[in-house]
Amino acid sequence: MSDLTAKHFERAAADIGAHGDNDTLPFDVDTSFVSANQTELAQIAFRFSEELRRDSEPNNKKKIAELTVFSERLLVATGATGFRVTTKIHPFWSIYFNGLGVAIAEKLELQRSSRTFSYRFLESGEQELFDRSSSWRFFRETTAGVAAGAPDGTIIVQTDISSFYENISHHYIENLIDDLFPDGRLGNQINALLTRFSAGRSFGLPVGGQCSRILAELFLNSIDHQMTNAGLRWYRYVDDYILIAASNSEAYKGLAFLSHALADYGLTLNKTKTMMMNGRHYVDYVNTQLGGDDTSAGILRHIDLHYDPYSDNPDGDYESLKTTVEHLDVQKLLGDELQKSLPDNFLVTQVGRTLKFHNPATALQLAKTLLEASNLHAFRASWSTIMRGVGSLRSEESYSGIYAELDAVLDDVGEHSAHLLQAEANLLHYLRVLRFSRTALRAAFVQNIYQSTRSSTIRRACIDCWRSWKDRPGFISVVNRWSEMNAESQRLAWLAAESFGDQGQGFRRQVGPSLDQSWRLGIERQDCKSFASLYRSWCDDK
Repeated sequence: MSDLTAKHFERAAADIGAHGDNDTLPFDVDTSFVSANQTELAQIAFRFSEELRRDSEPNNKKKIAELTVFSERLLVATGATGFRVTTKIHPFWSIYFNGLGVAIAEKLELQRSSRTFSYRFLESGEQELFDRSSSWRFFRETTAGVAAGAPDGTIIVQTDISSFYENISHHYIENLIDDLFPDGRLGNQINALLTRFSAGRSFGLPVGGQCSRILAELFLNSIDHQMTNAGLRWYRYVDDYILIAASNSEAYKGLAFLSHALADYGLTLNKTKTMMMNGRHYVDYVNTQLGGDDTSAGILRHIDLHYDPYSDNPDGDYESLKTTVEHLDVQKLLGDELQKSLPDNFLVTQVGRTLKFHNPATALQLAKTLLEASNLHAFRASWSTIMRGVGSLRSEESYSGIYAELDAVLDDVGEHSAHLLQAEANLLHYLRVLRFSRTALRAAFVQNIYQSTRSSTIRRACIDCWRSWKDRPGFISVVNRWSEMNAESQRLAWLAAESFGDQGQGFRRQVGPSLDQSWRLGIERQDCKSFASLYRSWCDDK
């Protein structure tokens, strides 16, 4: 029996259809396409995996290397001044890559330590790959509980790995996969795809997707066991470590052991984020971080905003959450944060997440505060959540009374905060909000962005704006340059055509015969549906 089954790809497709392919970027229409065609796309992926299984191991890597696998590296702002690179991957290859990851996670989970909290794989689940209860918050609460119950003199070490995702070696990853799957084929495929996503480099995981999270856990699993075998008391969430030691000397020895273990793989600890403190100080630190008090700020930090519409009492859960938020003086909290040289990013993020739980007048005032020029610069570390929060208002009919004022404030953002749009991820979140309605200012803005950007993902977002607005001049500018566009932009233009009546139908008749060839993945078979045919059928249904 093959180590890879159709179920692995089905779970990968279901996860992408429900949650998107990259959590650092906003949803695009490909998420809807994957959601509507999960079974068919998973079958295409499984058939390709079976073809590789029947071939020799050396040919596996060669076949993938010969394919055109679209991926694009985009800049994401992190914190107030940091940046990192995320990777946007073609929807089919996201399914395939994540399907391989699901197979790895299934075997890896049996070997993992209970002291690791990050991305605990669920053996079964329709739209969830990981256990939500094993969260970063639970990790913090658990370690704080351990510290609180520890004897006097206990030392807590908090540290993390410097530039972890960026420095993981593909060679080590392949070896670790081969330990789980000795025939070498799965490790070979992962290595080949990582090489494509990393522009030929032999290190680094693509940020934002589920398979990378699984590979990161695989990578650290052996170090986890080394630490346990050495008698260390440790806890981990992704690359964040907590060490519990009886004394300063024992804590230092533990830190040295972890540093040596990481150095064997070319990794180092982040010296600026490494702290040693006593148990009481660590408990106070975690309580402050998580909002362990009854002030408005503490309550807002502590709110769990994962609302489950499929719970036993969804309406009651929603109303309870809404009541809690409405009783907080969030406007005052924002004012307090603006007085600080470094605002609390998590608190501001929670404000963005809770916008949709306020009445329209309060939500508008909060949005105006968040989007004002100097405030938005101060809150720049929470850009994506602010834009998602504003988008949630703009998509709800119950807030239609504030649309006009909200749109006017949004239009100003493109001018006064242009410096914050240099990171492609920020720009994508902004374009996602602009698509709800057309104004003269944003039409000019989108046209300028489309003409000046080199990013296919940004161009797709611009085309999506024109599609949503039914902006005929924008559509004409696209179709007149059809032959210059890559397949990713072409797919969005084909979808957009349905918004332009006879002109769109005529355009489709003209270019339709070439699409099967233009959108080929290179794995098509005559007796099976292709990615291109599935996409065209989905566009017709929409």
